[in-house]
Amino acid sequence: MKFRVERDALADAVAWTAKSLPSRPSVPVLAGVMLRVADGRLHVSGFDYEVSSQVDVEVQADADGAALVSGRLLAEITKALPAKPVEIAAVGSHLELVCGSARFTLPTMPVEDYPTLPELPQSAGTVDAATFAAAVAQVAIAAGRDETLPMMTGVRLELSGSTIALLATDRYRLAVREISWEPAADDVETTALVPARTLADTAKTLGPLGGSVTVALATAGAGEGMIGFAGGTRKTTSRLLDGQSYPPVRSLFPASFNAEARVPVSALVEVVKRVSLVAEKATPIRLSFTEEGLVVEAGGTEEARASEAMEATFTGEPFTIAFNPQYLIDGLGALGAATAVFGFTDAFKPAVLMPAGDDGEVVPGYRYLIMPIRVGR
Repeated sequence: MKFRVERDALADAVAWTAKSLPSRPSVPVLAGVMLRVADGRLHVSGFDYEVSSQVDVEVQADADGAALVSGRLLAEITKALPAKPVEIAAVGSHLELVCGSARFTLPTMPVEDYPTLPELPQSAGTVDAATFAAAVAQVAIAAGRDETLPMMTGVRLELSGSTIALLATDRYRLAVREISWEPAADDVETTALVPARTLADTAKTLGPLGGSVTVALATAGAGEGMIGFAGGTRKTTSRLLDGQSYPPVRSLFPASFNAEARVPVSALVEVVKRVSLVAEKATPIRLSFTEEGLVVEAGGTEEARASEAMEATFTGEPFTIAFNPQYLIDGLGALGAATAVFGFTDAFKPAVLMPAGDDGEVVPGYRYLIMPIRVGR
């Protein structure tokens, strides 16, 4: 194997592939990226039996072949190379890399020991890349991080007709976003629970490429399904989480609200961050709503305290509600709007955040539910 490639194209391909590699692989070869040259193209791939990543790059090939090398090391090296063409050649049990006056010799691993990458499942449809990336970013923030509850670490995709609904919850908050897509069949009705981290990384990478993303889905029993995404020259597959007993989270959204508030997003985020300076991690902040506006408070009688008033439009009986400050900031940041609409039932039931348009009306499609925290005055 011997080829010549542009430095930026190589660095981007290796970095994206190496990002999903395990830090502590069960077998050494799973820490490697496969470089395979054929028909004037370089195929860069990685696989850990759960997630696979593949990308094609145009190269000037002198000889076809394949080499398996440490992914994270190669990513660090290619990122640090000067902005010049890169020449790579497999020589015996080593990979030689030359860029300008920089020269690296890396040990390779046995290509024959590397597992066969899974094929992309059958296409279920396509979705606009930018819309998909934005939707995933809005929802993935609510996914759980506790690996002992794997179901909560995923994003649930509900494919129904021409709509994809994305849902995620960590039991303390819930995010839902609905977007349109082009299904391959009119009668598409299925669900998939995708690891949130994998989905977020994939969407973040494919979104800026523009165009559309192909959603490929295949199921083979509980927990044994696979999903794939393809856009441009990149594609990835992931095993699905077992979502057979995923809770009916949609029922948590109230049918109506007893009070409603409209608050400037950027101003509220700044106030919450300032007031939270006196609070320890995860200590709740209190939001007191009246017709005069909003007062944000933190701290107690025996601790440092802070409060700040700000403008807000409120309808309903005055009341106080408390939230985890980081969960609130996450929800506000995901709205993608200048004004947030809060819907309240009472101070002890979940509140719902919704984006408002320029006309002040709620923009449909995204909802962020956040559980209140009971605190004493």
